[in-house]
Order: sequence, then C-alpha cells, then structure tokens
Amino acid sequence: MTYNNKPKPDDRSDNAEKLQSMIHDTIENIEAAEESLAFTDSETQRQQIKEKNERRRESIESYRAEIKDEV
Repeated sequence: MTYNNKPKPDDRSDNAEKLQSMIHDTIENIEAAEESLAFTDSETQRQQIKEKNERRRESIESYRAEIKDEV
C-alpha cells in the first residue's frame, strides 16, 4: 500500500495577525474573569481565578515576543 501524503506547506504569512487575535481574546478572558470575582464567595475560586489570570498575562507576554520575532 502506497501513501502519497505530503506535509502541508508551512504558511506563516498571517501568523502575526493570529497572535494579535489571540492576545485580544486573552485580554477579554482576563476581564471577564475579573468581573466574575464579584460573584463568588469562595476564596478557593478567587485564588484560582487570580492564578489563571496570571498565567494568561504570561501568555500575552509570550505572544508579544513571538509577534516581535515574526516581524
């Protein structure tokens, strides 16, 4: 049996745009999570939300560094 699978070409022409969109979405997620803090009484949930937002901020920094590399 012969396979004629060829890898897709590596097209990074719109990579910076995709990364910018990811940054925008991540910022929206941070804002939504911070708004949800007002509705939770659980200290555990509050801590989890804060930790997740910190990881999101780190991701944004990584995305920005990657955009810098792309341009």
